[in-house]
Amino acid sequence: MKLVLIAYNEALDEEVGELLDENAVEGFTKWTKAYGKGRSSGPHLGTHVWPKANNVLAVVTDDETAGKLLDGVRQLRTRLAKEGVKAFLLNVEDLS
Repeated sequence: MKLVLIAYNEALDEEVGELLDENAVEGFTKWTKAYGKGRSSGPHLGTHVWPKANNVLAVVTDDETAGKLLDGVRQLRTRLAKEGVKAFLLNVEDLS
């Protein structure tokens, strides 16, 4: 099992949702209004100076689907990197 964390500009919510649908992701946890700063996207701090914010999705899935999600995020990055989207892959040792 893998944990895929996807952090992205909240403006990309539809594109990331489509990625989940295309890969038949059945469940996820979503955090909204997450703040941060990326190298290519700049600050997303939810302030009047830097008004953008991020969303973060956590998806626990099998290895194959995790790979497909990472590939999908890579494709989004080629088109929308300046908006801000990144994925992280972690091993899941146990689940309850």
